[in-house]
Amino acid sequence: MCRGMALSFLLVSTVLPSLSESAYNTSAGCAIIRPPRDGGIRYRGLTQEQIRSVQVLPVDYEIEYICRGNRVIVGPKVRKCLPNGTWTDLSQHSRCLLLCPRVWTSLENGRVSFWPVGLPVEGTVLHYSCLPGFILMGRNSSQCNKMGKWDTPKPVCHYDRPYKGKKKLYIGALFPMSGGWPGGQACLPAAQMALDLVNKRVDILPDYELELIHYDSMCDPGEATKLLYDLLYTEPIKIVLMPGCSSVSTLVAEAARMWNLIVLSYGSSSPALSNRQRFPTFFRTHPSATLHNPTRVQLFQKWKWTKIATIQQTTEVFTSTLDDLEERVKEAGIEISVRQSFLTDPAVAVKNLKRQDARIIVGLFYETEARKVFCEVYKEKLYGKKYVWFLIGWYADNWFKINDPSINCTVEQMTEAVEGHVTTEIVMLNPETVRGASNLTSQEFLAQLMSKLGGKNPEETGGFQEAPLAYDAVWALALALNKTVGPLKAKGHQLEDFNYNNRDITSEIYRAMNTSSFEGVSGHVVFDAQGSRMAWTLIEQLQGGSYKKIGYYDSTKGNLSWYGNDKWIGSGPPADQTVVIEEFRYLSQKLFVSVSVFAGLGILLGIVCLTFNIYNSNVRYIQNSQPYLNNMTAVGCMLALAAIFPLGIDGLHVQRRQFPVICQFRLWLLGLGFSLAYGSMFTKIWWVHTVFTKKDEKKDKRKHLEPWKLYATVGVLLGIDILSLMIWQIVDPLHITVEKFTREAPKGDLDVLIQPLLEHCSSEKMNTWLGVVYGYKGLLLLLGIFLAYETKSISTEKINDHRAVGMAIYNVAVLCMITAPVTLILSSQQDASFAFASLAIVFSVYITLVVLFVPKMRRLITRGEWQSDAQETMKTGSSTNNNDEEKSRQLERENKELQKIIQEKEERVSELRNQLSERQALRSRRRASTVTNQNHSSPPLAITQSDPRSLAHPPGYPVPTSDPHPIPPTFTNSSSLYQPDSKISRNNCHTSRLQLLYK
Repeated sequence: MCRGMALSFLLVSTVLPSLSESAYNTSAGCAIIRPPRDGGIRYRGLTQEQIRSVQVLPVDYEIEYICRGNRVIVGPKVRKCLPNGTWTDLSQHSRCLLLCPRVWTSLENGRVSFWPVGLPVEGTVLHYSCLPGFILMGRNSSQCNKMGKWDTPKPVCHYDRPYKGKKKLYIGALFPMSGGWPGGQACLPAAQMALDLVNKRVDILPDYELELIHYDSMCDPGEATKLLYDLLYTEPIKIVLMPGCSSVSTLVAEAARMWNLIVLSYGSSSPALSNRQRFPTFFRTHPSATLHNPTRVQLFQKWKWTKIATIQQTTEVFTSTLDDLEERVKEAGIEISVRQSFLTDPAVAVKNLKRQDARIIVGLFYETEARKVFCEVYKEKLYGKKYVWFLIGWYADNWFKINDPSINCTVEQMTEAVEGHVTTEIVMLNPETVRGASNLTSQEFLAQLMSKLGGKNPEETGGFQEAPLAYDAVWALALALNKTVGPLKAKGHQLEDFNYNNRDITSEIYRAMNTSSFEGVSGHVVFDAQGSRMAWTLIEQLQGGSYKKIGYYDSTKGNLSWYGNDKWIGSGPPADQTVVIEEFRYLSQKLFVSVSVFAGLGILLGIVCLTFNIYNSNVRYIQNSQPYLNNMTAVGCMLALAAIFPLGIDGLHVQRRQFPVICQFRLWLLGLGFSLAYGSMFTKIWWVHTVFTKKDEKKDKRKHLEPWKLYATVGVLLGIDILSLMIWQIVDPLHITVEKFTREAPKGDLDVLIQPLLEHCSSEKMNTWLGVVYGYKGLLLLLGIFLAYETKSISTEKINDHRAVGMAIYNVAVLCMITAPVTLILSSQQDASFAFASLAIVFSVYITLVVLFVPKMRRLITRGEWQSDAQETMKTGSSTNNNDEEKSRQLERENKELQKIIQEKEERVSELRNQLSERQALRSRRRASTVTNQNHSSPPLAITQSDPRSLAHPPGYPVPTSDPHPIPPTFTNSSSLYQPDSKISRNNCHTSRLQLLYK
């Protein structure tokens, strides 16, 4: 009767459309429609005034129905304006109806069916029925009226004592038939196989029948929450819950403690589920994922890998597994260098692995994400002989060949990318031919499972590998329940008395599960203190597109059984990272030998120059060049050249511990050589500048040169260098440092990189010390250039080679100022730096020796001045001492200067004579025109060139009569210019200048 009334109501409401929802087509949009009764419409983005004024709403505009009070929308809640001017789903009516109490929708020890399916609102009809062994007390149907109330009281199911049939015990199960891990495709048939066998056994639960109530959780915690609600709030009462994947099991196990329910999982591997405080009633026939980690560590050690990388899907099961792996590898001395994670798109994570040169990679993700990962792996070329991937072994055997619309890689590309990867898998099928509690061997179980699957390809069936675990989970539950029958009967309880508030029955079931131990098709079934299964680990490798067993590992005993049939794309297991070969850069030996030859020849030249200077030290010309300073220059040049040899010695010639000694030789030889060579030249040029720039009243002191002052100056410069070098080596001694360059890939397909290294002599504050030394030396060089320029025109016999010294200073200063910064820039290029520095030293030394000594050799050879002063005295018998000879040379030089002055005056006199001749001719022309008016008493003197003696001698000079020493012709011609006429003074011929002329 009630079912007929509900059907009639539904027909009327479907056939007669509500006028309140009629819509009028318009070209510009949709006309406004009326809300349902007891409801309203929410207009998005419109104010109250706009709603009152607008008549047509634009295309794609959406409206939302809302209900007043406790009413709910039945039918479409949102409507959208279509381009044809109508609203969506107009054929379906939206109504605001009251909800009836949900408690009527469940029946303890019975079943409740809805019509129509959906929320219990006005017009909903419920039908009740009891389970076998129970009698329904009350009406078998109830209808929700307009007031939001059921029209009949809720019925109850009472236990029928006279009932003699088997009583049912219900198992609430969640099998993921789709989603990240579609394990229910094979696990559900396996569980049903076990239930059939258990229910047929007379020795196991003879008075009970197990029934499975299952849903598809899609391995989604959100979907599982809804299904768990249905399982708990709908009849019948479930005595045990059986979730599948870890994310769902976490949700179910955490909630089950509130309902006193035992949770038994067949496919959960999350290590987090081993927490007994958080999940006190949880058991699983699938071992914890942490059971893979001891196997992985064992393999890392076997293949001598000390550096790995990880990539995981961001879920609790994989995060906790990775945390456990990190602790284990740390204890084993293995480093996780890269740790990447992703939620849905692994592209960025895979690129990071490639960029950070990950080689041994542990991947933790579900099967669907595994296809995404390896599609990106193929794109990034993160596979091949250089890489090894470790994956979870519970994927389908052909998981990489399954057509997945979420990736854009072909099967061939995926097959290429996954080749050679290693899986660690819990042993889920007993490898031995043993009949266990179900009286089936593992092979017989597989045969029956294949038959139940209807000939489906196991590789394409999700959860095929975990099917034995689901089978044994049902057997573990049946055996545990069978154990509780006796203890419960002793306490006056029965299994059918279980409800969600009965802790005694739950405790007995927990105790029986905790002590389970039997042989199953998956091996020996036993649970540890955390409720996790203990088992062996199978190690497989993908070879030629199919998985091959390469070993087993028993983590309880630490025993690795190895078959030795592992295959690699290369010659063997790859390195855990790019092999970096350290290779020192050494100086080119050809360059070193070539420069050394020049340095050796320079030292030989220095010895020749030094010997020449010492042998001829008594020669006057050599003495006037300050030979002792020249000797210092030659010695300094040889020391600087000697520094080239340690400058070219590196790790190729000496051991590393001896290298600091070479550094000391470089510094001291070059520093002392520069101080001696340049210091002696600087002293010469400084003395010349100091002496010849004094005032006139001190010029008489120029002739006095005290050699000790010169030597003292060189000693001061040398002492400053020695002191600074000693402080440097005491405070901050030189030591060897190694410079690293960018790694280089060698030619050929080698999985190695070359790390170029270069040894340097350095100290902690090398730049500070170099700045001090370069600053001090640079000032000396600049000052030397200045002094050389200032004294370029000075001539002195005390230091007769100061101009050559100035030229040498120019060359040394220029080369040093160029070489110092260039060598700092080229310090990372050993050949260029050595060539530039050593050749600068060679050129400076050669130029210095040639400029200073070769002219002296040439003079002594060409002029024959090889004899010393003593030898010349013996040959001529002269008793003239050194002072007389010096005076004679001084007079000779002054005579040359006077001759030069006389010549200049003669040129001036000749010019004046020409001017006088021109003036005399002008006067003569004037006189001829005014002869008659001339009243002068005496005619002017005629100056003729034919009679030079007609000119009077300058005042103060007597008229010569007979001079036995006639005046030279130049003086005679010059004297003819002067006459007693006072007009001569206007021609700038002052008597004082004439006196200087005849001086």
